[in-house]
Amino acid sequence: MERFKGKTVIVTGSASGIGRGVAERFAQEGAHVVLSDINAGKLQEVARGLDAGRTMVQRCDTGDYAQVEALVRAAVARFGALHVMVNNAGVATEGPAGEVQLDDWDQTIRVDLSGVFYGCRAALPELLKTRGCIVNTASVSGLAADWAMCAYNAAKGGVVNLTRSIALDYGGQGVRCNAVCPSLTRTGMTEDMLDDPALIAKFMERLPLGRVAEPADIAAVVAFLASEDARFVNGVNLPVDGGVMASNGQPPQG
Repeated sequence: MERFKGKTVIVTGSASGIGRGVAERFAQEGAHVVLSDINAGKLQEVARGLDAGRTMVQRCDTGDYAQVEALVRAAVARFGALHVMVNNAGVATEGPAGEVQLDDWDQTIRVDLSGVFYGCRAALPELLKTRGCIVNTASVSGLAADWAMCAYNAAKGGVVNLTRSIALDYGGQGVRCNAVCPSLTRTGMTEDMLDDPALIAKFMERLPLGRVAEPADIAAVVAFLASEDARFVNGVNLPVDGGVMASNGQPPQG
């Protein structure tokens, strides 16, 4: 299946985790893939597993608008156009509002929310030319809150409504905008959680499918949302969570 043959896709935060899985999925489907992350060394490692002729690597701090603009310009200069922008780069900060450090709050909002806005804003002029689309990585934490994750919850909640806003403003001009909302996914950021049997047991109480997500699970849905198969899907924040959000929050009974 080559739904993206000849199309150019930028994936931010693609050095590892969900972003790497997304980049690899688009590459498998024939896309020209622009790998972007703040970790240039790991980007090169990902690139070695892809077709060199259809892959570009550019380091980018998505919390810096000038760097995001430069990323989009470089992608278009290399491949001639931009068809899909995947705003995936993110960080996580723990702590309730009264304890979270101000620098941590600022960093989380800068990367997880402003970085997504910057990616959308920088990509839109090119996407309007190609009638392309945007897929953002939000989270179930943007649909409902976690304990002691106020900065992350606020940022991802912002991504959820930013996604809707862009869908309203640009859908009539041919640019769709949607988001995936993963729950616990096996990535470098979640290693400590996955190594805690007591915590995982609690997650399994809320995960009807009985396992955590793999990056490929999320990547498959991102590819769907970016494809012509989803041509009438716009402004959707789609839980990719094994059924977590199906629950009303009460504990299992019996």
